[in-house]
Amino acid sequence: MAERDAPLVRVDGLSKNFDVSPPFLERVLARQGRTMLKAVDGVSFDIPRGKTFSLVGESGCGKSTVAKLVVGLIRPTAGSIQFEGADLASLTSRAQMQPIRRRLQMIFQDPYASLNPRWRVADIVAEPIRAHGLIEDKGAVLRRVGELLEQVRLSARDGEKFPHEFSGGQRQRICIARALASNPEFLVCDEPTSALDVSVQAQILNLMKDLQRELGLTYLFISHDLAVVYHISDYLGVMYLGRLVEWGDARAVFREPKHPYTRMLLDAIPDLEMSGRRRIPVAGEVPSPISPPEGCHFHPRCPFADDRCRREIPGDTPTATGEVRCHGIEEGRPMTLERATAEV
Repeated sequence: MAERDAPLVRVDGLSKNFDVSPPFLERVLARQGRTMLKAVDGVSFDIPRGKTFSLVGESGCGKSTVAKLVVGLIRPTAGSIQFEGADLASLTSRAQMQPIRRRLQMIFQDPYASLNPRWRVADIVAEPIRAHGLIEDKGAVLRRVGELLEQVRLSARDGEKFPHEFSGGQRQRICIARALASNPEFLVCDEPTSALDVSVQAQILNLMKDLQRELGLTYLFISHDLAVVYHISDYLGVMYLGRLVEWGDARAVFREPKHPYTRMLLDAIPDLEMSGRRRIPVAGEVPSPISPPEGCHFHPRCPFADDRCRREIPGDTPTATGEVRCHGIEEGRPMTLERATAEV
């Protein structure tokens, strides 16, 4: 990998299990053991400095859990999260996390819930500056807040207002200004445009791309909207039931998807040009993450699955676009529409 593409963030074998067992007495009476939900199962990826790596997948696939793990809101069950060589998963105290926490920030999904309604915008944006002790003088803090608000295309005067006086798109701009207040290098964006109208989504995405160019920011972008992901991503990872099934250069994955699940997601995009392209049918629903299928998690819905898919977990297979976890691709099986139609 070239020096300019050296990874700022490296996630290796990341897993997270949640205990969803019934209460202890109920388990004793029913003679049941603990029930674990595997939200994230052995996820690995790199994010080069100054680039955007996006995670996509259906609801419940583990995207947002990965985001919370990366910023330290929850601790992993296994695996490592390296930020410029430092393993965040091994840092346990506030003092250990403090130097790194300033350099990574998170933009949340709901701009209505992530802002304190009792605080003025200036206080909201200034909070990271005060928390990290970046500027001591009150006048200098206010000037910096004004600069941040203007950087996200708001007015410095808006600092005097309360969050309820702004629209959803304006609130998300305030959230971005707050995230930038500590001069971070890495932003984790958990579906930052999903609560906004389509026209406002485009404005926020363009703003984020402009800020990335100006400040050299690195993004982990979480979304279920493929149109949004196509607009902003350099690299793309596709998740299904806690596992990455395909990842690589975003444009190449969109142009030539390999995994049947990736192809299913892309086939779900409306054919507005009415090109008449043929689509591979994929039936069924996402299984429960509490008791996922053996082998490849996707095999109950895959028209190309065979006995090996039902028994063995697929390994990583290099492709022209990146890597994929699929026995069919590894073995060079014909993954054609004709075969899919015959199997259905």
